[in-house]
Amino acid sequence: MPTEFLTYLKRRIKPQWRTAFFAALIFGLLIHMPVLISDIPNHDGLDSMYFDQNMITSGRFFLTVACGFSSYYTIPWLIGLIGLLFLAATCAALTELLEIEDSLVIILLSGLLVSFPALASTFAYVFTMDGYMMGLFLSVLSVLLVRKTSKGFIWGGISLALSMGIYQAYLPFAIILSIYSVIVILIDGGNVRDKIKSIFNYLYMGITGVALYYIILQVLLKIEGKELAGYQGISGMDSIGIGEGIGSTLIYIYKDFVSFIVKGNVLFHSVYSTVALLVLTALSLLVLLGMCFERKWWKNPVFFVIMVLLVSGLPVATNIILIISPNVTYHLLMRYQYILYPVLMLAFIYRYGAGVKARLRVFAAWGAAVSAAVMLFCYAVTDNIGYSNLQKRYEKTYAYCIRLLDRIEQTEGYYQGIPIAIVGVVGYVPYPETDITGDVTSGMIGLSGDYLLYTGSNYQEFIKNYLGATLNFLEPEEVSDIYYSEEYIEMESFPGETSVKIIDGVLCVKTENTGRD
Repeated sequence: MPTEFLTYLKRRIKPQWRTAFFAALIFGLLIHMPVLISDIPNHDGLDSMYFDQNMITSGRFFLTVACGFSSYYTIPWLIGLIGLLFLAATCAALTELLEIEDSLVIILLSGLLVSFPALASTFAYVFTMDGYMMGLFLSVLSVLLVRKTSKGFIWGGISLALSMGIYQAYLPFAIILSIYSVIVILIDGGNVRDKIKSIFNYLYMGITGVALYYIILQVLLKIEGKELAGYQGISGMDSIGIGEGIGSTLIYIYKDFVSFIVKGNVLFHSVYSTVALLVLTALSLLVLLGMCFERKWWKNPVFFVIMVLLVSGLPVATNIILIISPNVTYHLLMRYQYILYPVLMLAFIYRYGAGVKARLRVFAAWGAAVSAAVMLFCYAVTDNIGYSNLQKRYEKTYAYCIRLLDRIEQTEGYYQGIPIAIVGVVGYVPYPETDITGDVTSGMIGLSGDYLLYTGSNYQEFIKNYLGATLNFLEPEEVSDIYYSEEYIEMESFPGETSVKIIDGVLCVKTENTGRD
């Protein structure tokens, strides 16, 4: 009976899971409410008011299933809430994986995951938010299944394959968590044979998951008669990690890893978040050093060699997408895994801090808790600065398009259905930059900038869905000849007097600067 089943389920749910789940849900609602209760699209959202998410040519064969729960319409509140539920489940799974029992640590861990700016950028693409968060959950679940179940590498491999079928960018979550789990196995006591078996199970899971993902993808591509697209270099998956450029790719991976941490303008924006992250890092090293002396690891050089190899592999694990797709535009949505570093440092301090001297243990616990809380708050502020700018982008775009639509309809010779040629960007000379959040949002794709308009289709969708006018915009390939014509070059940028005119039966609108005005 359903009632008995729910009672049984309630008994099986650990208090730690409930704490993580509800902490994530509450933090998620408090931090991301501005975007949940508003209909504020970004540039991609304008073209995705209804989108079936069939992106198999980008390798995302399971995305259409994952996003199907909320329909394929952009409904921010519903999609966002479903996404937060998956994220809350991810926090619960991570709590179990890291074996955290301290309620405060669980709350801080959930808060860090929910507040990290990469999630705010994902919310800017709210039309796919629920699917992506399911992908994140499946990625973390894949490692948990290896840790907690018999033959877990099989079930974990299936989970990882489905996660990659939603969004390949969450693969680093599984790899980093697997590396951390291996480190825990090496640190903790136990039979050497059992340790080796457990370590190899994570490797088997990864191989199984990637192989299964590739096989399913190739079969579905054959069935649908499609090929991988060149978008984001995804078509290069067939040659992952192979070729003359692997050495330079690895060098680039390490450089990018350091560059994003130091200059990415995401992990820290202010002196508060910077100090908090540095303190958390220092405390982790301090606990590690204390364990080293108390357990006499310094007498076993083999241990150090293994640990160095594992830690040196973390940048590669973090940026594995650069091996899968070397030509990828590596934006913030793909960097969510960086939040695992403060999360794992927090978990490490509380897991192993008890094994060091009492004075150090108390100092590390308090320092870690305060640092995590400061980072959580700073990230929440950053997210809302981004959402504030997204709202202003919408308002400025709305005002701009009203003026533009009025000029189009008032142009002599205009009639309903006349072909319209427009490129997309907004000229920076007549409309100089007004965004004051650049120091904070510069790295937050989807939330930065002044306007939502980058292509002609952006104008078309915005005017249709928000101004209620359907215009006959030409396709980009039909605009190219007009764009390079002398008549178009001589036009002024909007709102100049000659910025809208009819050329050979086509109403041409010049918005961007060409340097030839």
